Amino acid sequence: MTTSVQIKQEILEAILKNAASLHPREMMLLLRGKTKKDQITITDLIVPPFATHGKGFASFQPHMLPMDFSIVGMVHSHPSGIAKPSLQDLHHSFGRIIMIVAYPYQSDQNVSVFDRSGEKLVLKVT
Repeated sequence: MTTSVQIKQEILEAILKNAASLHPREMMLLLRGKTKKDQITITDLIVPPFATHGKGFASFQPHMLPMDFSIVGMVHSHPSGIAKPSLQDLHHSFGRIIMIVAYPYQSDQNVSVFDRSGEKLVLKVT
């Protein structure tokens, strides 16, 4: 069974606005949520401490985070408009999922979610 990811419209809009405000630099946020069987529900966004946002990269220091087992993944932007994970994204993922928002950051049509191996997951906006 394929894992699906559920997110509220308000949280998705906050992600898209954050990406647009940093364009053309990449943005990065952590996703807090709950996991039940093959359903991941995103409940909150976390700004990683000391995150760096640049042209073509975004990074943070995981050791600076407090212990938090509710982090289910991360979201970052691709100013290039390509909503697919790079090899770098897959090798440096944090949590179970990787969400990518691509330029022009207007709707869920610009968002893709993947597992750590790069398999596309179903995104449900509520």
